[in-house]
Amino acid sequence: MIFANVTKLSHWRSGQLLRNQAIDQLFYALITMTYRSFFLPLAFATASLAGTPAYAQQISGAGATFPAPLYQRWGVELNKIEPGIQVNYQSVGSGAGVKNFTQGVVDFGASDAAMTDEEIAKVASGVVMIPATAGEIVFAYNLPGVPALKLSREAMVGIFLGKIKTWNDPLIAKANEGVQLPRTPIQVAYRSDGSGTTFVFTQHLSAISKDFDDQVGTDKSVTFPVGVGGKGNEGVTSLIKQSVGTIGYVEYGYAKNNGLAMASLENKAGKFIAPDLENGAATLANVQMPENLRVWPIDPEGETDYPLASFTWLLLYKKYPDAAKLAALKKFVSWSLTEGQKFAPELGYIPLPAPVVEKAQAALATVQ
Repeated sequence: MIFANVTKLSHWRSGQLLRNQAIDQLFYALITMTYRSFFLPLAFATASLAGTPAYAQQISGAGATFPAPLYQRWGVELNKIEPGIQVNYQSVGSGAGVKNFTQGVVDFGASDAAMTDEEIAKVASGVVMIPATAGEIVFAYNLPGVPALKLSREAMVGIFLGKIKTWNDPLIAKANEGVQLPRTPIQVAYRSDGSGTTFVFTQHLSAISKDFDDQVGTDKSVTFPVGVGGKGNEGVTSLIKQSVGTIGYVEYGYAKNNGLAMASLENKAGKFIAPDLENGAATLANVQMPENLRVWPIDPEGETDYPLASFTWLLLYKKYPDAAKLAALKKFVSWSLTEGQKFAPELGYIPLPAPVVEKAQAALATVQ
């Protein structure tokens, strides 16, 4: 009897053990299936997302506000086809861009005023200047009821020397017959930061006026006898938009994209030329680019030349110790000089003439 009961208990335990093992196996199978179908793909996805930034080559640049919208667009567009390259460009002004580049805190600089020989001598790694795009500097203004305005060379200078104080001044009215100019006071807006745009602007006004050259001169930062300063093209654009009667100098794309009126300017041939990409391109097509790629059409002579058009430059070191960064940087610049040029017109910039692209690529090839 005892033996029989022991035998039955033994069979029950064996059956229970088998049932437990079956349940354990089923549970294990379910866990394995769940892991494979959900957690494993999630793990791979997480690893992929986490790994992308880690393997991307970061390139940092800073400088001119003039071409900033285009340079930033180039970084975005290149990253779409080259996810391993990320370009971070800071719009800080040409003066700060040259300073940051000289101090070695960025991988490349940018300036509307090509570096001087004295500035280049301060960079231990050497300098290669690459013209990257081009554009026009315009007299943008806020004067309701006056959608079209002509400014003579004398009027341009007079406004920024503070000699012309109201919009109906005879020097402005002379070139605008039939236009009802108001007695509104003229308010001048200029760049308060070190700016290549200011350099090009003051270079032109100094070339056409001895008084301006004597009183203000040419530099990235000057003291105007009249007006209010704004930081960057963005700052000057904002000042013009905010106050009726204001006039200032900004890059064409900033004025166009903000819906600002732009004056037609008298050129050396005595013609009044409106700022647009076609006129600017015609001006720069006549420029002979020297070997060092440093040139400005200070006062172009052609009858259809817009008087304030200029190249703007990327500043690269001659030598980079990091081979991976060098390769990524050269790919960015090479792509910008070729495929990237197609983005220039929609943002208000002038695509580089083919001969300039060829010389720029040759200069880029010297960077090591």
